[in-house]
Amino acid sequence: MDELIWKTARDARAWLDAANGTGDAELTSRLLKLTEEAGEVAAAWIGVLGQNPRKGVTHTRAEVAAELADVAFTALVAIESLGLDAETLLSACAEKARTRLT
Repeated sequence: MDELIWKTARDARAWLDAANGTGDAELTSRLLKLTEEAGEVAAAWIGVLGQNPRKGVTHTRAEVAAELADVAFTALVAIESLGLDAETLLSACAEKARTRLT
């Protein structure tokens, strides 16, 4: 992945640390942020399907993909907030997934 992603995840963690601290309550908020972002994916997909008859079709697949990217980036920041290296962990996760493909 592009170095910009990893640097931005680390910088976002530092920015949040400076603004909100690093205690367990703050870490909990960062982990719960993943759920919030996932909810936005669900809402966007409902909007693609036009599942809410009052609203109709409100989103595109590209908007769903953008929300999924938000989830992924938020997860990287959360990993960094745990004091771990998101790049290393994501690479290990990809390697593990790769072994299941054969």
